Amino acid sequence: MWRRTWLVFSQAVTVAVAVLFVVLTLKPEWLQRGSFTGNARPPATLVQAAPPTAAASGAAHGADGGYAAAARVATPAVVSVTATRTAQRNPQADDPRFRFFFGDGAATQRRVGLGSGVIVSPEGYLLTNHHVVDQATEIEVQLADGRQARARLVGSDPETDIAVLRIDLDALPVVTLGDVRALQVGDAVLAIGNPFNVGQTVTAGIVSALDRKQDGSSPFQNFIQTDAAINPGNSGGALVNAAGQLVGINTAIYSRTGGSMGIGFAVPVDTARQVMEALVRGGIVRRGWIGVEPRDLSAELAETLKLPVSTGVLIAGVQQNGPAARGGVQPGDVVVRVGDTPVSNTSELLAAVAALQPQSASTLAVQRGAQTLELPVVVAERPPARRQSDR
Repeated sequence: MWRRTWLVFSQAVTVAVAVLFVVLTLKPEWLQRGSFTGNARPPATLVQAAPPTAAASGAAHGADGGYAAAARVATPAVVSVTATRTAQRNPQADDPRFRFFFGDGAATQRRVGLGSGVIVSPEGYLLTNHHVVDQATEIEVQLADGRQARARLVGSDPETDIAVLRIDLDALPVVTLGDVRALQVGDAVLAIGNPFNVGQTVTAGIVSALDRKQDGSSPFQNFIQTDAAINPGNSGGALVNAAGQLVGINTAIYSRTGGSMGIGFAVPVDTARQVMEALVRGGIVRRGWIGVEPRDLSAELAETLKLPVSTGVLIAGVQQNGPAARGGVQPGDVVVRVGDTPVSNTSELLAAVAALQPQSASTLAVQRGAQTLELPVVVAERPPARRQSDR
């Protein structure tokens, strides 16, 4: 009896092995289904989807009222900037009692400033604020993807509070520059940066005003005002439009508490671009200067002076032996054009003169009473320190 049982068992095992052999040969995938699926390993290489284009981001906005697409386009190019400054040596550092109580490390202190920056070139050029990196001895940059690099200061311009850094990394994310001329009050904008060092943060708002100036600021600063929350640490970060394009560099806030009160200011990207080009080209920004004290010409003032023009810039004073004085400009003249550029207010006059290369020749079209004159001037270089009566 046992021999018969053994024979049946042997035949069953033989048939099972034969079936298993056939399955392994012809249909091996049958053995990978069911409970074996959970043990399958993921692919070794993950291919990331390409980020949406700026046009696609603009088209995507409006479906749900959010700005996720714009943030997704711009945030990879916004970095955190850490600027280290070596403080002055303590005057008591050589006193043995001071060193005993406070140690050698108190002799010189290292201060760390935090800010943000924006990658605008695949070659590694970044825009940030002058006040973020001013007097820094070391500058470190951290990308949104976690990479870190030592940054080199290419140049800095206190007049516009713009500085240019450069890092040496491959495959850098780059933000697209927007058109500030198309920006309107009421347009949606996002502020991106690292406020209070909490990490990359995106806030939303609108353009509150354009061509805004602050009391005591440089004549070359014409800010974009926004109510998007900007706080300490946001300085040098990006202000982008609803398509994720860079329209400004966040620079300053109006605040009574040190935090955001809904009034923030950004340097327009066209100004930042011009400064960057000059700094990359020569390390400094050289501006033209003619030595006049300008004043906006109002309609009432033009009527009082009985001028045949209602727009232009009244010259209230002329610096002795300055370029304008040597060219024949007199107090009371009204400048209506610099070279080929018409000017109707003080800001336009200063910008037109600043755009001229020092030591170059140009002309000023002025109205002197009933006379229309073309006066030649040889432009000088604007002094580094601005004085209210000497522009």
